[in-house]
Amino acid sequence: MPSTTLRRALARSAGRPPWSAGAWRDTRFIAAGIPMALPVWTALATSKALLPLLGLVLLGLRVLTMAQRGRLRALRGVEVPPLLRSTDIPAGLLTRLRTGVNWRMVAYHLLVAPLLAAGAAVVLYAWGAGLAMSTVFGWAWTMPHSSPVRELWLVLDIPLTLVGALLLFAAPWAAALLAGLEEGAARRLLGPGRTEALERRVEEIAESRAGLVDAVDAERRRIERDLHDGAQQRLTSLAMNLGLARRTLKDLPPEALQVIVDAHEEAQAAIDELRDLVRGLHPAVLEDRGLDAALSGIAARSPLPVRLDVHLVEPIAPTVEAVAYFTVSEALTNVAKHAGASRVVLSVRTAGGRLSLVISDDGRGGADPARGTGLTGLRKRAASVDGTLSVLSPLGGPTTITVELPCAL
Repeated sequence: MPSTTLRRALARSAGRPPWSAGAWRDTRFIAAGIPMALPVWTALATSKALLPLLGLVLLGLRVLTMAQRGRLRALRGVEVPPLLRSTDIPAGLLTRLRTGVNWRMVAYHLLVAPLLAAGAAVVLYAWGAGLAMSTVFGWAWTMPHSSPVRELWLVLDIPLTLVGALLLFAAPWAAALLAGLEEGAARRLLGPGRTEALERRVEEIAESRAGLVDAVDAERRRIERDLHDGAQQRLTSLAMNLGLARRTLKDLPPEALQVIVDAHEEAQAAIDELRDLVRGLHPAVLEDRGLDAALSGIAARSPLPVRLDVHLVEPIAPTVEAVAYFTVSEALTNVAKHAGASRVVLSVRTAGGRLSLVISDDGRGGADPARGTGLTGLRKRAASVDGTLSVLSPLGGPTTITVELPCAL
Protein backbone atom coordinates (compact mmCIF):
# COMPACT_ATOMS: atom_id res chain seq x y z
CA MET A 1 0.00 0.00 0.00
CA PRO A 2 1.26 3.56 -0.67
CA SER A 3 0.82 4.62 2.96
CA THR A 4 3.05 1.75 4.07
CA THR A 5 5.62 2.71 1.45
CA LEU A 6 5.59 6.32 2.66
CA ARG A 7 6.03 5.31 6.28
CA ARG A 8 8.99 3.11 5.40
CA ALA A 9 10.59 5.84 3.28
CA LEU A 10 10.20 8.46 6.00
CA ALA A 11 11.48 6.06 8.64
CA ARG A 12 14.59 5.41 6.56
CA SER A 13 15.19 9.15 6.09
CA ALA A 14 14.62 10.09 9.74
CA GLY A 15 17.79 11.29 11.42
CA ARG A 16 20.14 10.71 8.50
CA PRO A 17 22.40 13.58 7.36
CA PRO A 18 21.87 15.26 4.00
CA TRP A 19 25.02 13.68 2.60
CA SER A 20 23.99 10.11 3.48
CA ALA A 21 23.77 7.48 0.74
CA GLY A 22 20.03 7.08 1.22
CA ALA A 23 19.38 10.79 0.69
CA TRP A 24 21.40 10.86 -2.53
CA ARG A 25 19.76 7.64 -3.71
CA ASP A 26 16.25 9.04 -3.24
CA THR A 27 17.26 12.31 -4.90
CA ARG A 28 18.83 10.50 -7.84
CA PHE A 29 15.69 8.40 -8.24
CA ILE A 30 13.23 11.30 -8.29
CA ALA A 31 15.56 13.39 -10.49
CA ALA A 32 15.58 10.63 -13.12
CA GLY A 33 11.82 11.03 -13.45
CA ILE A 34 12.09 14.62 -14.67
CA PRO A 35 13.31 13.79 -18.21
CA MET A 36 10.55 11.18 -18.56
CA ALA A 37 7.93 13.84 -17.87
CA LEU A 38 9.39 16.28 -20.41
CA PRO A 39 7.35 14.89 -23.36
CA VAL A 40 4.12 15.45 -21.43
CA TRP A 41 5.23 18.91 -20.30
CA THR A 42 6.16 19.82 -23.87
CA ALA A 43 2.84 18.54 -25.18
CA LEU A 44 0.99 20.50 -22.50
CA ALA A 45 2.85 23.66 -23.46
CA THR A 46 2.34 23.28 -27.21
CA SER A 47 -1.04 21.55 -27.46
CA LYS A 48 -4.24 23.53 -27.34
CA ALA A 49 -6.50 20.52 -26.86
CA LEU A 50 -6.49 17.54 -24.54
CA LEU A 51 -7.33 14.97 -27.22
CA PRO A 52 -4.00 15.23 -29.11
CA LEU A 53 -2.13 14.94 -25.83
CA LEU A 54 -4.17 11.89 -24.87
CA GLY A 55 -3.47 10.30 -28.24
CA LEU A 56 0.25 10.99 -27.83
CA VAL A 57 0.29 9.31 -24.42
CA LEU A 58 -1.68 6.32 -25.72
CA LEU A 59 0.68 5.85 -28.65
CA GLY A 60 3.74 5.98 -26.40
CA LEU A 61 2.12 4.15 -23.50
CA ARG A 62 4.18 0.99 -23.77
CA VAL A 63 7.51 2.80 -24.14
CA LEU A 64 6.80 5.20 -21.27
CA THR A 65 5.69 2.37 -19.01
CA MET A 66 8.77 0.27 -19.79
CA ALA A 67 10.99 3.28 -19.08
CA GLN A 68 9.35 3.94 -15.71
CA ARG A 69 9.58 0.27 -14.74
CA GLY A 70 13.25 0.26 -15.71
CA ARG A 71 13.89 3.36 -13.58
CA LEU A 72 12.16 1.80 -10.59
CA ARG A 73 14.13 -1.42 -11.04
CA ALA A 74 17.54 0.20 -11.55
CA LEU A 75 17.41 3.06 -9.05
CA ARG A 76 14.91 1.86 -6.47
CA GLY A 77 15.22 -1.91 -6.59
CA VAL A 78 11.46 -2.25 -7.10
CA GLU A 79 10.08 -4.73 -9.62
CA VAL A 80 6.65 -3.66 -10.88
CA PRO A 81 5.04 -6.53 -12.82
CA PRO A 82 3.20 -5.68 -16.04
CA LEU A 83 -0.58 -5.37 -16.11
CA LEU A 84 -0.92 -7.86 -18.92
CA ARG A 85 1.33 -10.27 -20.72
CA SER A 86 2.97 -8.86 -23.79
CA THR A 87 0.96 -11.14 -26.06
CA ASP A 88 -2.29 -9.86 -24.53
CA ILE A 89 -1.63 -6.09 -24.81
CA PRO A 90 -4.04 -4.58 -27.34
CA ALA A 91 -2.28 -3.09 -30.36
CA GLY A 92 -4.90 -0.80 -31.85
CA LEU A 93 -5.66 2.69 -30.51
CA LEU A 94 -9.40 2.11 -30.44
CA THR A 95 -8.89 -1.21 -28.66
CA ARG A 96 -6.73 0.53 -26.03
CA LEU A 97 -9.44 3.10 -25.49
CA ARG A 98 -11.82 0.27 -24.63
CA THR A 99 -9.37 -1.51 -22.33
CA GLY A 100 -9.87 -0.41 -18.74
CA VAL A 101 -6.52 -1.57 -17.39
CA ASN A 102 -4.62 0.81 -19.66
CA TRP A 103 -6.35 3.86 -18.22
CA ARG A 104 -4.41 3.44 -15.00
CA MET A 105 -1.19 3.79 -16.97
CA VAL A 106 -2.60 6.80 -18.83
CA ALA A 107 -3.47 8.45 -15.51
CA TYR A 108 0.06 7.83 -14.25
CA HIS A 109 1.84 9.26 -17.30
CA LEU A 110 -0.60 12.13 -17.89
CA LEU A 111 -1.17 13.32 -14.32
CA VAL A 112 0.86 11.59 -11.63
CA ALA A 113 4.28 11.48 -13.30
CA PRO A 114 4.31 15.20 -14.31
CA LEU A 115 3.20 16.28 -10.83
CA LEU A 116 5.84 14.11 -9.16
CA ALA A 117 8.46 15.40 -11.62
CA ALA A 118 7.51 18.97 -10.72
CA GLY A 119 7.94 18.08 -7.06
CA ALA A 120 11.31 16.55 -7.90
CA ALA A 121 12.36 19.80 -9.59
CA VAL A 122 11.41 21.69 -6.42
CA VAL A 123 13.47 19.27 -4.31
CA LEU A 124 16.48 19.69 -6.62
CA TYR A 125 16.09 23.46 -6.37
CA ALA A 126 15.96 23.12 -2.57
CA TRP A 127 19.21 21.12 -2.65
CA GLY A 128 20.92 23.76 -4.81
CA ALA A 129 19.54 26.77 -2.93
CA GLY A 130 20.35 25.18 0.42
CA LEU A 131 23.91 24.45 -0.65
CA ALA A 132 24.40 28.03 -1.90
CA MET A 133 22.70 29.75 1.05
CA SER A 134 24.36 27.65 3.73
CA THR A 135 27.78 28.81 2.52
CA VAL A 136 26.96 32.55 2.49
CA PHE A 137 28.50 32.93 5.94
CA GLY A 138 31.80 31.66 4.59
CA TRP A 139 32.16 33.42 1.26
CA ALA A 140 30.55 36.81 2.20
CA TRP A 141 33.73 37.69 4.10
CA THR A 142 35.84 37.10 1.02
CA MET A 143 34.22 39.95 -0.91
CA PRO A 144 36.34 43.08 -1.40
CA HIS A 145 35.90 45.82 1.17
CA SER A 146 35.01 48.23 -1.61
CA SER A 147 32.08 46.04 -2.78
CA PRO A 148 28.76 47.89 -2.36
CA VAL A 149 26.97 44.67 -1.36
CA ARG A 150 29.51 43.61 1.26
CA GLU A 151 27.66 45.34 4.07
CA LEU A 152 24.36 43.82 2.91
CA TRP A 153 25.83 40.29 2.85
CA LEU A 154 27.38 40.78 6.27
CA VAL A 155 23.92 41.63 7.60
CA LEU A 156 22.15 38.72 5.85
CA ASP A 157 24.84 36.05 6.08
CA ILE A 158 23.61 34.45 9.29
CA PRO A 159 19.89 34.34 8.34
CA LEU A 160 20.70 33.05 4.84
CA THR A 161 23.03 30.42 6.25
CA LEU A 162 20.37 29.24 8.69
CA VAL A 163 17.76 29.07 5.93
CA GLY A 164 20.19 27.12 3.74
CA ALA A 165 20.91 24.69 6.56
CA LEU A 166 17.17 24.24 7.06
CA LEU A 167 16.71 23.50 3.36
CA LEU A 168 19.51 20.94 3.46
CA PHE A 169 17.91 19.35 6.49
CA ALA A 170 14.44 19.21 4.89
CA ALA A 171 15.55 18.12 1.40
CA PRO A 172 16.22 14.45 2.36
CA TRP A 173 12.76 14.24 3.94
CA ALA A 174 11.17 15.73 0.85
CA ALA A 175 13.16 13.39 -1.41
CA ALA A 176 12.12 10.36 0.66
CA LEU A 177 8.48 11.52 0.60
CA LEU A 178 8.47 11.92 -3.18
CA ALA A 179 10.31 8.62 -3.70
CA GLY A 180 7.74 6.85 -1.53
CA LEU A 181 4.91 8.53 -3.44
CA GLU A 182 6.40 7.47 -6.77
CA GLU A 183 6.90 3.89 -5.66
CA GLY A 184 3.36 3.62 -4.28
CA ALA A 185 1.81 5.26 -7.36
CA ALA A 186 3.80 3.01 -9.70
CA ARG A 187 2.73 -0.11 -7.85
CA ARG A 188 -0.90 1.04 -7.92
CA LEU A 189 -1.11 2.35 -11.48
CA LEU A 190 1.62 0.59 -13.46
CA GLY A 191 1.34 -2.76 -11.71
CA PRO A 192 -1.62 -5.12 -11.53
CA GLY A 193 -4.42 -4.31 -9.12
CA ARG A 194 -5.91 -6.84 -6.74
CA THR A 195 -8.32 -8.18 -9.35
CA GLU A 196 -5.65 -8.54 -12.01
CA ALA A 197 -3.25 -10.13 -9.52
CA LEU A 198 -5.89 -12.68 -8.50
CA GLU A 199 -6.71 -13.42 -12.13
CA ARG A 200 -3.04 -13.93 -12.91
CA ARG A 201 -2.62 -16.14 -9.86
CA VAL A 202 -5.60 -18.25 -10.93
CA GLU A 203 -4.04 -18.62 -14.40
CA GLU A 204 -0.72 -19.64 -12.90
CA ILE A 205 -2.40 -22.18 -10.62
CA ALA A 206 -4.41 -23.59 -13.55
CA GLU A 207 -1.25 -23.90 -15.65
CA SER A 208 0.62 -25.46 -12.75
CA ARG A 209 -2.16 -27.94 -12.11
CA ALA A 210 -2.36 -28.85 -15.80
CA GLY A 211 1.40 -29.43 -15.82
CA LEU A 212 1.15 -31.54 -12.68
CA VAL A 213 -1.66 -33.65 -14.17
CA ASP A 214 0.39 -34.19 -17.33
CA ALA A 215 3.47 -35.08 -15.29
CA VAL A 216 1.51 -37.59 -13.20
CA ASP A 217 0.03 -39.13 -16.34
CA ALA A 218 3.47 -39.38 -17.96
CA GLU A 219 4.91 -40.98 -14.80
CA ARG A 220 2.02 -43.44 -14.71
CA ARG A 221 2.72 -44.39 -18.32
CA ARG A 222 6.40 -44.88 -17.51
CA ILE A 223 5.59 -47.17 -14.58
CA GLU A 224 3.19 -49.11 -16.79
CA ARG A 225 5.86 -49.61 -19.45
CA ASP A 226 8.47 -50.64 -16.87
CA LEU A 227 6.12 -53.19 -15.30
CA HIS A 228 4.94 -54.49 -18.67
CA ASP A 229 8.40 -54.79 -20.20
CA GLY A 230 10.26 -55.74 -17.00
CA ALA A 231 8.52 -57.47 -14.10
CA GLN A 232 5.68 -58.94 -16.17
CA GLN A 233 8.08 -60.46 -18.72
CA ARG A 234 10.22 -61.95 -15.96
CA LEU A 235 7.20 -63.47 -14.25
CA THR A 236 5.98 -64.87 -17.57
CA SER A 237 9.37 -66.47 -18.18
CA LEU A 238 9.36 -67.91 -14.65
CA ALA A 239 5.86 -69.32 -15.12
CA MET A 240 6.87 -70.92 -18.43
CA ASN A 241 9.92 -72.55 -16.83
CA LEU A 242 7.85 -73.84 -13.91
CA GLY A 243 5.21 -75.15 -16.31
CA LEU A 244 7.90 -76.92 -18.31
CA ALA A 245 9.32 -78.44 -15.13
CA ARG A 246 5.82 -79.51 -14.05
CA ARG A 247 5.24 -81.35 -17.31
CA THR A 248 8.65 -82.97 -17.75
CA LEU A 249 9.90 -83.81 -14.27
CA LYS A 250 7.56 -86.73 -13.54
CA ASP A 251 10.06 -88.83 -11.58
CA LEU A 252 10.37 -86.38 -8.68
CA PRO A 253 9.07 -87.18 -5.22
CA PRO A 254 5.43 -86.12 -4.75
CA GLU A 255 6.42 -83.46 -2.22
CA ALA A 256 8.89 -81.80 -4.62
CA LEU A 257 6.45 -82.01 -7.52
CA GLN A 258 3.75 -80.37 -5.41
CA VAL A 259 6.13 -77.49 -4.64
CA ILE A 260 6.65 -76.96 -8.38
CA VAL A 261 2.89 -77.09 -9.00
CA ASP A 262 2.18 -74.56 -6.26
CA ALA A 263 4.95 -72.25 -7.50
CA HIS A 264 3.60 -72.49 -11.07
CA GLU A 265 0.09 -71.57 -9.96
CA GLU A 266 1.35 -68.72 -7.78
CA ALA A 267 3.39 -67.35 -10.69
CA GLN A 268 0.32 -67.45 -12.94
CA ALA A 269 -1.78 -65.70 -10.27
CA ALA A 270 0.95 -63.04 -9.88
CA ILE A 271 0.95 -62.49 -13.65
CA ASP A 272 -2.83 -62.01 -13.63
CA GLU A 273 -2.63 -59.54 -10.73
CA LEU A 274 0.24 -57.66 -12.36
CA ARG A 275 -1.68 -57.53 -15.64
CA ASP A 276 -4.65 -56.00 -13.83
CA LEU A 277 -2.34 -53.56 -12.07
CA VAL A 278 -0.73 -52.52 -15.36
CA ARG A 279 -4.14 -52.07 -16.95
CA GLY A 280 -5.19 -49.96 -13.98
CA LEU A 281 -2.14 -47.72 -14.28
CA HIS A 282 -2.56 -47.00 -17.98
CA PRO A 283 -4.10 -49.41 -20.47
CA ALA A 284 -1.93 -50.02 -23.50
CA VAL A 285 -4.97 -50.14 -25.77
CA LEU A 286 -5.78 -46.52 -24.85
CA GLU A 287 -2.45 -45.35 -26.21
CA ASP A 288 -2.33 -47.75 -29.17
CA ARG A 289 -5.93 -47.65 -30.45
CA GLY A 290 -7.61 -44.71 -28.74
CA LEU A 291 -10.51 -44.10 -26.37
CA ASP A 292 -13.15 -45.86 -28.47
CA ALA A 293 -11.33 -49.20 -28.44
CA ALA A 294 -10.39 -48.83 -24.76
CA LEU A 295 -14.01 -48.24 -23.76
CA SER A 296 -15.06 -51.24 -25.87
CA GLY A 297 -12.64 -53.35 -23.83
CA ILE A 298 -14.13 -52.07 -20.57
CA ALA A 299 -17.64 -52.85 -21.80
CA ALA A 300 -16.60 -56.36 -22.85
CA ARG A 301 -15.10 -57.10 -19.42
CA SER A 302 -18.06 -55.71 -17.46
CA PRO A 303 -20.15 -58.30 -15.58
CA LEU A 304 -23.28 -56.48 -16.80
CA PRO A 305 -24.41 -56.07 -20.41
CA VAL A 306 -23.24 -52.66 -21.65
CA ARG A 307 -24.64 -50.94 -24.72
CA LEU A 308 -21.90 -48.64 -25.96
CA ASP A 309 -22.57 -45.62 -28.17
CA VAL A 310 -19.41 -43.68 -29.07
CA HIS A 311 -19.21 -40.71 -31.42
CA LEU A 312 -15.86 -38.90 -31.26
CA VAL A 313 -15.28 -36.23 -33.92
CA GLU A 314 -12.80 -33.95 -32.09
CA PRO A 315 -9.25 -34.68 -30.90
CA ILE A 316 -8.91 -35.39 -27.20
CA ALA A 317 -5.85 -34.74 -25.04
CA PRO A 318 -4.18 -37.96 -23.76
CA THR A 319 -4.62 -36.88 -20.15
CA VAL A 320 -8.35 -36.32 -20.69
CA GLU A 321 -8.63 -39.70 -22.42
CA ALA A 322 -7.06 -41.34 -19.35
CA VAL A 323 -9.48 -39.54 -17.02
CA ALA A 324 -12.45 -40.57 -19.20
CA TYR A 325 -11.26 -44.19 -19.29
CA PHE A 326 -10.81 -44.54 -15.54
CA THR A 327 -14.05 -42.65 -14.84
CA VAL A 328 -16.03 -45.09 -16.99
CA SER A 329 -14.19 -48.06 -15.49
CA GLU A 330 -14.91 -46.99 -11.90
CA ALA A 331 -18.50 -46.06 -12.72
CA LEU A 332 -19.21 -49.50 -14.23
CA THR A 333 -17.58 -51.16 -11.22
CA ASN A 334 -19.81 -49.14 -8.87
CA VAL A 335 -22.90 -50.07 -10.88
CA ALA A 336 -22.02 -53.78 -10.71
CA LYS A 337 -21.40 -53.62 -6.92
CA HIS A 338 -24.14 -51.31 -5.67
CA ALA A 339 -26.87 -50.59 -8.20
CA GLY A 340 -28.49 -54.00 -8.61
CA ALA A 341 -28.89 -53.22 -12.32
CA SER A 342 -29.43 -55.62 -15.21
CA ARG A 343 -27.98 -53.45 -17.99
CA VAL A 344 -25.99 -50.26 -18.58
CA VAL A 345 -26.06 -47.74 -21.40
CA LEU A 346 -22.84 -45.79 -22.04
CA SER A 347 -22.93 -42.80 -24.38
CA VAL A 348 -19.74 -40.91 -25.31
CA ARG A 349 -19.84 -37.74 -27.42
CA THR A 350 -17.62 -34.80 -28.36
CA ALA A 351 -19.11 -31.43 -29.27
CA GLY A 352 -18.00 -27.84 -28.86
CA GLY A 353 -14.63 -28.77 -27.40
CA ARG A 354 -16.22 -30.90 -24.65
CA LEU A 355 -16.24 -34.65 -24.07
CA SER A 356 -19.54 -35.90 -22.65
CA LEU A 357 -19.88 -39.24 -20.84
CA VAL A 358 -23.35 -40.44 -19.88
CA ILE A 359 -23.64 -43.71 -17.89
CA SER A 360 -27.22 -44.90 -17.28
CA ASP A 361 -28.39 -48.04 -15.51
CA ASP A 362 -31.77 -49.52 -14.58
CA GLY A 363 -30.83 -50.24 -10.95
CA ARG A 364 -32.48 -49.33 -7.68
CA GLY A 365 -31.26 -45.71 -7.66
CA GLY A 366 -30.63 -43.65 -4.55
CA ALA A 367 -26.96 -43.02 -5.33
CA ASP A 368 -25.62 -40.17 -3.22
CA PRO A 369 -22.02 -38.87 -3.40
CA ALA A 370 -22.25 -37.80 0.26
CA ARG A 371 -22.71 -41.40 1.39
CA GLY A 372 -19.39 -42.65 0.06
CA THR A 373 -20.68 -44.69 -2.87
CA GLY A 374 -17.58 -43.98 -4.97
CA LEU A 375 -19.11 -40.98 -6.72
CA THR A 376 -16.98 -38.57 -4.71
CA GLY A 377 -13.83 -40.07 -6.20
CA LEU A 378 -15.31 -39.82 -9.69
CA ARG A 379 -16.12 -36.14 -9.11
CA LYS A 380 -12.57 -35.42 -7.92
CA ARG A 381 -11.13 -37.24 -10.91
CA ALA A 382 -13.23 -35.15 -13.30
CA ALA A 383 -12.36 -31.94 -11.44
CA SER A 384 -8.62 -32.64 -11.89
CA VAL A 385 -8.99 -31.58 -15.56
CA ASP A 386 -11.64 -28.89 -15.02
CA GLY A 387 -14.46 -31.33 -15.61
CA THR A 388 -17.82 -31.71 -13.91
CA LEU A 389 -19.91 -34.64 -12.75
CA SER A 390 -23.63 -34.69 -12.04
CA VAL A 391 -25.77 -37.52 -10.71
CA LEU A 392 -29.50 -38.06 -11.17
CA SER A 393 -30.56 -41.05 -9.09
CA PRO A 394 -34.08 -41.03 -7.60
CA LEU A 395 -35.12 -43.88 -5.33
CA GLY A 396 -36.26 -46.77 -7.45
CA GLY A 397 -34.01 -45.72 -10.31
CA PRO A 398 -32.86 -45.27 -12.92
CA THR A 399 -29.46 -43.67 -12.25
CA THR A 400 -27.75 -41.38 -14.76
CA ILE A 401 -24.20 -40.12 -14.29
CA THR A 402 -23.14 -37.29 -16.62
CA VAL A 403 -19.49 -36.28 -16.88
CA GLU A 404 -18.34 -33.25 -18.88
CA LEU A 405 -14.63 -32.97 -19.66
CA PRO A 406 -12.69 -30.49 -21.82
CA CYS A 407 -11.18 -32.07 -24.92
CA ALA A 408 -8.00 -30.04 -24.47
CA LEU A 409 -6.25 -28.76 -21.34
